[in-house]
Amino acid sequence: MNKIMECVPNFSEGCDKEKIEKIVECFRAKENVKLLDYSRDEDHNRLVVTVLGEPEELKNAVIQAVGKAVELIDMNQHRGQHPRMGAVDVVPFIPIKNVTSEDAVALSKEVAQAVAERYNLPVFLYEKSASAPHRENLANIRKGEFEGMAEKIKKEEWKPDFGPAERHSTAGAVAVGARMPLVAYNVNLGTGNLEIAQAIAKKVRFIGGGLRFCRGMGVALEERGITQVSMNLTDYTKTAIYRAHELVRIEANRYGVPIIGAEIVGLVPLEALVDTAAYYLGLENFSLSQVLETKLME
Repeated sequence: MNKIMECVPNFSEGCDKEKIEKIVECFRAKENVKLLDYSRDEDHNRLVVTVLGEPEELKNAVIQAVGKAVELIDMNQHRGQHPRMGAVDVVPFIPIKNVTSEDAVALSKEVAQAVAERYNLPVFLYEKSASAPHRENLANIRKGEFEGMAEKIKKEEWKPDFGPAERHSTAGAVAVGARMPLVAYNVNLGTGNLEIAQAIAKKVRFIGGGLRFCRGMGVALEERGITQVSMNLTDYTKTAIYRAHELVRIEANRYGVPIIGAEIVGLVPLEALVDTAAYYLGLENFSLSQVLETKLME
C-alpha cells in the first residue's frame, strides 16, 4: 500500500455474534484493505473495528459495513452502558502513511455523503471534519443519544451535514470525521457503586476540570459486579496513559476504592505504551529508537 488510512468504526452491537461476523465480513478479503482487529463488549454492547487500507478501497469497505449495520441493528431494541446514537455510532478516519489530515477530512466527507444517500441516514461531521465549532466534540453531537435524537435533529443548530433532518427509525444517526490516533483506555474499580465511578470520571475528564485530552465516563460492568472509568485519550502525546491511570487512582483513593485492572480497547500506538513503560520503570533518557521492533521496521 502506497497510501495508508486507518478507520475505527464503532457499531452498536456487542452481544449477537452472528450479526457481528456479518458486519466484520465487510472488511475481510478485500484488496488493499487489512482488518487489524475487532473487539466486542457485551456490557457496552458495542463493536470496535480497526482497519487499514488504501483510501478508495477503504472507503468502499466502510460504506458496505455501514449498510450491513443499518440492515441488522435496530436501535429501538439496543441497551448498553456506552452512549450511542446510531447503529453505526461513529466512523473516524486517521491518516497513517503518505496521507495528510486534509486527506482524512476529504475522505470522511465522501463517506458521509455516500452513506447518507444510500441508506437515508442522517450524518454529522465531527472533530477535524466538523462544519461548526459546536460539532467538533463527539459528546456534544451524541448528547441525548438515540432516544433524544428524534427531537434534537429537528433543531436548526443540529441539522445533519448530510442526509435527512430526521432520525432513521431503526439506525438513528452517525458521526463521521477525521482525527489523530486515539487510545481507548479503561480502568476497572473494585466497587459496584456506579456513582463512585461516575464521580471519578467527572474529575478526570477535561470538561470536569481534569486532563486536557481525556474524555471519560463511569460504566457498570454488571456481570462482574464492578465498575469502570472508561476513557478516550484523544491526544496520547499530551495526555499520556500513565497520567490518566494515576489520576484515576488519586480520585479513587478519596473513596477507598482500589484499581483492580485496566484494558485497552482496539489498537494502540507503540509510542503510547513505551512512554508509559518508561514512566513506571523510571527509565532515564529512553526513546522509541531503543525498541527492537522499531529498528526492524526501519
